[in-house]
Amino acid sequence: MENNAIVFFLLRLTVAASMFGHGLVRLPKLNGFSAWMVKSFEKSMLPNLLVVPFSYVLPIAEFIIGLLLLLGLFTRGSLIGGSVVMIVLIFGTAMIENWEAIPTQLIHAVFFAGLLAFIQYNTIAVDHLIKK
Repeated sequence: MENNAIVFFLLRLTVAASMFGHGLVRLPKLNGFSAWMVKSFEKSMLPNLLVVPFSYVLPIAEFIIGLLLLLGLFTRGSLIGGSVVMIVLIFGTAMIENWEAIPTQLIHAVFFAGLLAFIQYNTIAVDHLIKK
């Protein structure tokens, strides 16, 4: 097994653990998470019409993206989906001027983009088993 495949696997698991963990802890308290997010955005320019549905979709998306990346299943699509989630989160975070949170979100975005750029090393994955 080559080092590039091992590095890709470890980095994929790293961002997967973060996304999966975010979703996992939020899903049991989805209504409370949604209420917190809506309150956080009450003074922003974003209407509740956008914030409320996103506050329910986000934990589900985090959980699913994290789970798929842990498995290495639909990896390319999961990395693209994770990137889109990060773009939306960064925009929303800017709307509430939570500048301290943006660096963490940017780090996640770099993980997603970097992994996508080197997807050919995704050999320790269910995707690779299916492809054979």
